[in-house]
Amino acid sequence: MEILFADNHVIAASKPAGIPTQPSDGHKDSFEGRVKQWLREKDGKTGNVFLHALHRLDTPVSGAVLFAKTDKALSRLNASMRDKKHKKIYLAVVEGVFKNTKGTLSHHHSHMRFMARITDKPHEGSKEAVLSYEVKAVDGGRSLVEVTLDTGRYHQIRAQLAHIGHPIFGDEKYGSRNRMDNGAIALHHYRMAFVHPVSKEFITVTAPLPDAFPFSRFSEQDTF
Repeated sequence: MEILFADNHVIAASKPAGIPTQPSDGHKDSFEGRVKQWLREKDGKTGNVFLHALHRLDTPVSGAVLFAKTDKALSRLNASMRDKKHKKIYLAVVEGVFKNTKGTLSHHHSHMRFMARITDKPHEGSKEAVLSYEVKAVDGGRSLVEVTLDTGRYHQIRAQLAHIGHPIFGDEKYGSRNRMDNGAIALHHYRMAFVHPVSKEFITVTAPLPDAFPFSRFSEQDTF
């Protein structure tokens, strides 16, 4: 278990690719369940453990996940997220080379069955999806991109980058012609900042890139 931050109120941990954040009909195993079990063993508890994820990462995505350890923390963190006081930064390896090394993408998004639909103009039931990006490095026809979310839509980063012709490496659902092990894709929730629900401090955590992240010439220390 890779713990990024922990106290009596919250815990942030780094989720590996290939496991859902929370239990679902098709998946009994989940990262939330694993963190609960880790807490039981660490604290020597045998009963129920209160733990709730504040946000989800898609199953093939790795990186930082924030959990509330109390009902009060959950309520306060949800409120600060609604007020957009949290910041999420992702790293993605995408196919192709961008014409512009930085910019903002604004599209119209709707949630279909297990996929997102992205269009340039509004469509029935669509909501605005906005993110900003900056290319950090280019290698062998692939680009390493830092992505900051302004909105949090279903599969937003995956769908928007694919829509402009740059699918995430390994993301066959959205058009990638490459494949990674264990069903992973090259999208990682790298850095997260949040307002602590009790101390009100601004906490920043960083989840190191997994060893299998497909960008051989990238050095986190040199770029960030």
